[in-house]
Amino acid sequence: MLKTILSIAGKPGLYKLISSGKNMLIVETVDAAKKRIPAYGQDKVISLADIAMYTDAEEVPLSKVLESVKNKENGAVASIDYKKELHAYFAEILPNYDRDRVHASDIKKLLSWYNILVSNGITDFVEQNAVATEEPAAEEGK
Repeated sequence: MLKTILSIAGKPGLYKLISSGKNMLIVETVDAAKKRIPAYGQDKVISLADIAMYTDAEEVPLSKVLESVKNKENGAVASIDYKKELHAYFAEILPNYDRDRVHASDIKKLLSWYNILVSNGITDFVEQNAVATEEPAAEEGK
């Protein structure tokens, strides 16, 4: 699901990929307005599925981080005071995150994206196919 959800540099919010043209993408805002706009080749567009967060060991896909936030918040919108408890809150979600490379602005953006997605009914962050293929492999090793 996160493969079709996009972030466009310089434009607020998140966008859902609708169609692609010769030199542009047609995207729709992920909010109640559902406004469609073109995203051109010079726009920096990235899929949320391609984003990862730095940890002390390796990079963790954004889908797993969003799933952790969802589990902590029981599927509700994140309730946090951005000024006071940002790093402590994120340490509960991703305990071994790299405190040197993950900045407060990154955490704020992640939580704002989470709130946008949950507010608009998008809560399937981890693909069901990936979960289904991992479980039989784990059972074979027993």
